[in-house]
Amino acid sequence: MATSRDDVISGSKAAARLREAAIEVFAENGYGGTTTRQIAARLDMSPAAMYPHYKSKEELLYAIGYEGHDLALRVVQDADIPDADATERLTTIIRRFAEWQAENHSRARVVQYELTALTPEHYRVITGLRRRTTQVVRDVVDAGLASGEFTVPDAEGVTLALMSLCVDICRWYPSGRYQDPETIGALYADLALRLVGAVH
Repeated sequence: MATSRDDVISGSKAAARLREAAIEVFAENGYGGTTTRQIAARLDMSPAAMYPHYKSKEELLYAIGYEGHDLALRVVQDADIPDADATERLTTIIRRFAEWQAENHSRARVVQYELTALTPEHYRVITGLRRRTTQVVRDVVDAGLASGEFTVPDAEGVTLALMSLCVDICRWYPSGRYQDPETIGALYADLALRLVGAVH
């Protein structure tokens, strides 16, 4: 089974348009409440036009899930500043990760909440990407504990709490006065430092 990004994510414009249309419909109706006909109709295409790119609705969901989790991994990796202290690293990672979740809330909702529809093989690939993303944050938490910047009794637990806070943004965003991704990023960065017991 293909597990590299280039193998899973087709670079063709037609395939990319199908993924974007599917994200919209899945976010609106849920995976189970969506048909391939509805996805094709969003693009004024016949249902058969999808199959040269994706053999099934599940394969399309897998491509969306892989692309979304790959993007999320890149976001946290790119936000990290390995030479900085742990406080700054955690601040920049959580701020950017929270912003990305808000900016991409429809995509995030699909990739976070529709994974149970994947085949076991596809699910394992996606959860592998999730673990790599979580590990970036865990490494920073561990670094902060080692340096004395953070004071938490359970590094694994606080890492899961930090990740859960961020990925859940897609469930409620936008809401009330929280319409701006940068505002959310700043709020969540502050919450992250409080969770790890950092002095700031």
